[in-house]
Amino acid sequence: MAQLHNRISRKELKEKILNDPTPRITISFYCYFSIEEPETFRNQLYKELKALDVLGRIYLANEGINAQISVPEEKFEMLRSYLYSHEPLDGLRLNVAVDDDACPATTEIKPIGRGKSFYVLDVKVRNKIVADGISDPDFDMANRGRYVNAEEFNKLTNDPDTVVIDMRNHYEYEVGHFEKAIEVPSDTFREQLPMAVEMMKTDKEKNIIMYCTGGIRCEKASAYMKHQGFKNVFHLEGGIINYVNQAKENGLPNKFHGKNFVFDQRLGERVTEEVISKCHQCGKPADSHVNCVNDACHLLFIQCEECKTKMEATCSKECLAFIHLPEEEQKKLRSGIDKGRNVFNKSKKRLEDIN
Repeated sequence: MAQLHNRISRKELKEKILNDPTPRITISFYCYFSIEEPETFRNQLYKELKALDVLGRIYLANEGINAQISVPEEKFEMLRSYLYSHEPLDGLRLNVAVDDDACPATTEIKPIGRGKSFYVLDVKVRNKIVADGISDPDFDMANRGRYVNAEEFNKLTNDPDTVVIDMRNHYEYEVGHFEKAIEVPSDTFREQLPMAVEMMKTDKEKNIIMYCTGGIRCEKASAYMKHQGFKNVFHLEGGIINYVNQAKENGLPNKFHGKNFVFDQRLGERVTEEVISKCHQCGKPADSHVNCVNDACHLLFIQCEECKTKMEATCSKECLAFIHLPEEEQKKLRSGIDKGRNVFNKSKKRLEDIN
């Protein structure tokens, strides 16, 4: 069966969604379950979601599904019904975005309405829905840590002996994190897993709570810690997104400070008004992530408004000089260079180079 895909250019799709006044809802969800034929499920899923005008990024693998999407508000219940029609997904928690009105930092078109987080539908088959580097055949996702909701998280973290571990990348932790949360200083999730084990090797009897954006990484991390012999392992159900929503709904104290980084056009959800990070260029308080406008770079970094004006939205003097070269020379110099991955570049070393 031929794989279904978009036939309109991404530029056209982006302009279309940014000018569409239809209110949309940004949602994320994941589920670990066995998919025997991911390619077949992928094409079926693409066809059904396309009909519902769903946009976003979905990864499928033999181990399950991981999705960050947006859907027109009027079709939300139809989407839920469709997902729940698949037995493994029946009752699946759908994480609704905390702050769904943010504008893409680089667009010159002012979005109208809510949910301008995605402008194309991508459904891709991967080896795993979370790249973990785990090759041990005895590793079992069924032996994972215990879920904790917002209320339980707050109670457990009131105990000074409870350890809270952030299983996100450094640029996510930088703009927002939970009180007393430990950062695992690595550029990739696969590197973080053994590092977390090493960091906690003398505290195997303590309560360990792991968290991430929507729950998918910390759920796998909790299973890995259990696999390594840790006993009292917990993970935050639905991650930061679900925690913040639960705290609001139930009038609970919010222990998350700053912004929650998200992997879509918004690049962040405002949780509290605190700005806990700094501009990577001048050091002033700032927490707005941007991508360098140089098409040969696109590095993700934090930039304040003053530096954005001064540096013309570039990350370095080299990139500033590059964008002022004649267009033909720019094209020639970036020929064969694919910098798309830098949109979510995870390298601390690259960020250090621009300071």
